[in-house]
Amino acid sequence: MAYCEILEIRATQILDSRGNPTIETNVIVCNPDGKEYLGRAAVPSGASTGAYEAVELRDNEKDFFGKSVLKAVNNVNNIIASELIGLDSSNQVTIDNFLKTLDGTENKSKLGANAILSVSIAVAKATANALGISLFNYLGGFNAKTLPIPMMNILNGGKHADNTVDLQEFMIMPISAINFHEALKICSEIYQTLKKILNSKNLSTAVGDEGGFAPDLATSNDVLDILTKAVLDAGYEPGKDIVFSLDAASSELYNFDDKNYYFRGESKMLDREIKRSSEEMIDYYEKLINKYPIISIEDGLAEEDWLGWQSLTKKLSNRIQLVGDDLFVTNTERLKKGIELGVANSILIKVNQIGTLTETFDAIELAHKNNMSTIISHRSGETEDTTIADISVAVNSGQIKAGAPCRSDRVAKYNQLLRIEDELGSAAKFSDDKLLKFFSK
Repeated sequence: MAYCEILEIRATQILDSRGNPTIETNVIVCNPDGKEYLGRAAVPSGASTGAYEAVELRDNEKDFFGKSVLKAVNNVNNIIASELIGLDSSNQVTIDNFLKTLDGTENKSKLGANAILSVSIAVAKATANALGISLFNYLGGFNAKTLPIPMMNILNGGKHADNTVDLQEFMIMPISAINFHEALKICSEIYQTLKKILNSKNLSTAVGDEGGFAPDLATSNDVLDILTKAVLDAGYEPGKDIVFSLDAASSELYNFDDKNYYFRGESKMLDREIKRSSEEMIDYYEKLINKYPIISIEDGLAEEDWLGWQSLTKKLSNRIQLVGDDLFVTNTERLKKGIELGVANSILIKVNQIGTLTETFDAIELAHKNNMSTIISHRSGETEDTTIADISVAVNSGQIKAGAPCRSDRVAKYNQLLRIEDELGSAAKFSDDKLLKFFSK
């Protein structure tokens, strides 16, 4: 690969989709012809975060209520930049390993995973630009050609919304679509139909952090009934054209003292305390998937409820996709433990959970080697950066979570996938065999 010298690295503080500060980094490289090329990367931030995620460095001072990231910015501009300038940007593994060594901590708490990731991605983008190829092609090579099925969040709850819905995300997946363009159309039509239904019931059409509607509803059945009506009213058939996917974000419901899961919104709406043990949670999910065409459940149990996860996997893994997010946090060591214990059959991939592109791709490779599906995911606090769209195609993941077809920070990812599909033309594929095996049963 052609040598590309890093000439400049410069970070600044910008705002994410929640109005909180985050870091953006520009990297300028020079190709052998002497021409300069820019790569720019902005880092997202989560609200429902796993305890084992790499450290997002915040200032914890008065500005932005402690959420400013000027320490991370300073680490890029005054520590990382001086070490990386002059190196070959085309060797991503070397760059990322250098960043890990420079930090020197297991969880990237010295420099900050946000600082490190902004540089890692910006270096890759600058190099792709210098080589004159698209980012997905640079990261994935000639075999990068599978467009992901959107796992589209159209109704928010949990920590992503100020409502009574306990589970964090209710998503639709357009499995009958023949390409990504059609998939996006189907999801958008159902989303718009859902808005009309909520209006007709005098329910709120305000949206949560990821663009999904956030009405007050008592139970998951109430949510899924409304979503089923939206699918039907939009002219599609549940279980044939559309399947549902849930993100329970159960670590947010879990009480470590008594090992129960507390449904506070449901308790409020029903005026009685609703709590469930691990086994009761599994029965709860089983009843839902018996009634509705649910194909995937993310974080069905808490990140340290390993015994519960084993029971969940044993009971439901042959019927649906069981996704570990907080459970694995895009970390190969956590994933290895899950594989050894036989828990989950899928992993959610979030680049800012681990901090470099190389470590992200290592987690994806390990999952695929063990026949686990991968879902490339955004965060609830997002930016207009579209890197995850390119990553999803680069690794042929087959699935992506990028939020509702609402708000530019979410739609930007979908629009990038439309561009990629156009670029690939007849070479583009659209399927995920690891997911659709459940649908075929």
